[in-house]
Amino acid sequence: MNYKKTAVEILKTVGGKENISNMTHCATRLRLNLKDESIVDDEKVKKIDGVINVARAAGQYQVLIGIEVPKVYEEFEKAVGGNDSISDDESSKSGSVMSNIFSAISSIFAPLLPALAGSGILRGILILCVQVGIINEKSGTYTILYATSMSVFYFLPILLAFTSAKRFKASPYLSAIIGGALLYPDFIKLMGSHGNGATTTFMKIPVVLMNYNSTVVPIILSIWVFSYLYKWLDKHVTENLKLVVVPLVSLVVMIPLTIIVIGPLGVYGGELIAGVVNWSIIHSRVLAGVLVGGGWSILVSFGIHWAVNPIMINNIATVGYDYICPLTFACNFAVIGVTLGVWLKARDMQLRSFSLTGLVTIALSAIIEPTLFGLLVKNRKIWLAQIIGGAVGGTYLGLMHVATNAFVFGSVTTFPAFIMKNQNNFIQAMIGLLISLVVGAILAYLFTSRDEKLA
Repeated sequence: MNYKKTAVEILKTVGGKENISNMTHCATRLRLNLKDESIVDDEKVKKIDGVINVARAAGQYQVLIGIEVPKVYEEFEKAVGGNDSISDDESSKSGSVMSNIFSAISSIFAPLLPALAGSGILRGILILCVQVGIINEKSGTYTILYATSMSVFYFLPILLAFTSAKRFKASPYLSAIIGGALLYPDFIKLMGSHGNGATTTFMKIPVVLMNYNSTVVPIILSIWVFSYLYKWLDKHVTENLKLVVVPLVSLVVMIPLTIIVIGPLGVYGGELIAGVVNWSIIHSRVLAGVLVGGGWSILVSFGIHWAVNPIMINNIATVGYDYICPLTFACNFAVIGVTLGVWLKARDMQLRSFSLTGLVTIALSAIIEPTLFGLLVKNRKIWLAQIIGGAVGGTYLGLMHVATNAFVFGSVTTFPAFIMKNQNNFIQAMIGLLISLVVGAILAYLFTSRDEKLA
């Protein structure tokens, strides 16, 4: 694929940079907020080399590229002239509140997914090495590898500060300093042995102290607020004073404001959201398995699964495990099962080749979008087979309390995420995923006619 050519052709087909009010990308899609979607011909976009499919969802025009989307987006930014060429006013006015939230979530977390996934897999492998006696927990090797696998979670506020600043158009470096201040050792020492809820004062103002390592919500809220202050300062401070005044005022205002107000609200708010979700899963595991395992592909088709990802990331970062992530595995392995069933039943060589390619792609990279849009969306009976397979496998995973120790996408290569100190967790995970695969394969085989074509 010629990334530059693909980007330029997409830009031209969607109406040029004058029709774009905001743009970002996730793991597989170029996500555009367009001023006028009616002028875009979907079929012309689909014919562009490198484009797999398009979707209009969550207030965005989504162009499915696949795992090469970061390279296309880089060229797309150059063609547009960079994000700065899109005015803040236009960006803020475009789309509904919910679409803007989905867009923000995807743009904040997407750049961190490789680091989160890689660290999570390493953590699982390290747990396995300890369990089989290859590495001693008291050794220097263990400490170094543990630090390697956990640093992304510990310093998550700094990383999220940087990506949030990119999204909200504030200084990413000042934002990173705000995140870093929350993790400064002397600040953490103020809590003593009390932990969260310890108190101190700032200029005689009472301060409730929190431990912000591995937190998600506080820093995102803080940088969102900071973006308004930063833009105001950038507009009103004269050029010859900006170098000193803007960073000075930004840090003096935002760090105390975050520690006194935004941070505690964010911590308690994040804990409340995660608590409600985890409570509902624990008390209704069957329902959770059905809804997430069966419905995840529907969320992915609309591009709104990003609304759930931060909850999983927050669970992993704060408590070290998550019950939702295994249910997304059930969806992916049901898709693998469906591709297997279609491959076994169909006679059309193009369809069989597409199914086999999808099977290998999902098994190795967990990317289901090409199969989802290229096969399932076009054949609702086969999609139903996948939904049922995911729901059945998800129900089993939920009933067996299966968890992951990392936020990862469901594939064979991410199995180490199921390795926990409770060794039964891995076994039950494999059984649940096998159920999803087998049910999906059998139903797809039954629902597919031998003369089925790749539409």
